[in-house]
Amino acid sequence: MSRIRDNALSIAFMALFLVCLAGQALAGMLDYNEQQLVGGGQPVGYLDYITSSNFAVNVAENWQSEYLQFLLFILFTIWMVQRGSPESKEPGEEGAESDEKQQIGRYAEADSPAWARVKGLRLWLYSNSLGLTMGAIFVLSWLAQSVAGVASYNAERLGDLRDPVSWSSYVTSPDFWNRSLQNWQSELLAVLSMVVLSIYLRQRGSPESKPVGAAHTATGVEG
Repeated sequence: MSRIRDNALSIAFMALFLVCLAGQALAGMLDYNEQQLVGGGQPVGYLDYITSSNFAVNVAENWQSEYLQFLLFILFTIWMVQRGSPESKEPGEEGAESDEKQQIGRYAEADSPAWARVKGLRLWLYSNSLGLTMGAIFVLSWLAQSVAGVASYNAERLGDLRDPVSWSSYVTSPDFWNRSLQNWQSELLAVLSMVVLSIYLRQRGSPESKPVGAAHTATGVEG
């Protein structure tokens, strides 16, 4: 039970993710089959749908925007601050910070990760591992969106008796950028809302909020 308690947050989000993904697949299949019947096509089963380009592009376009959001937030908060926000460092503390504050090299603690004690490439990689991983997932999911997207797009074109397009033509098409930008703008708005609203509003007990009695100007303080 202690292991469940210690990992409750990740377990809860994983469970919700899987439920929503399964629900999206079911709803997407029903919607896809309705369009198939209207167009004179044949409906597909659940397994066929979740392995289709239609489902893949819908999933990938959301994943890439989420990881772009986190990547930008991780990188921007190194060098940019927002006075009064718990999501920001204090003004004047911009930058990658000293080795002592980051507890690396000779300042590493007894329980510090092994790669925090070394120098050179391994230390650089570990020091930037979160941003590098988020960036890699973003690039891969955006690539997956483009590959699944061109397959889905061409399937629609062939259904309308139009010629298919190449991958390079698709990634410069309005359809691809409409899918990308409609997700990017919503994710960026969500981050902006969190950064600004957390200056003035509170949620008691949440580490994403300042303490209820903290001043609006208090920065980098979590409840």
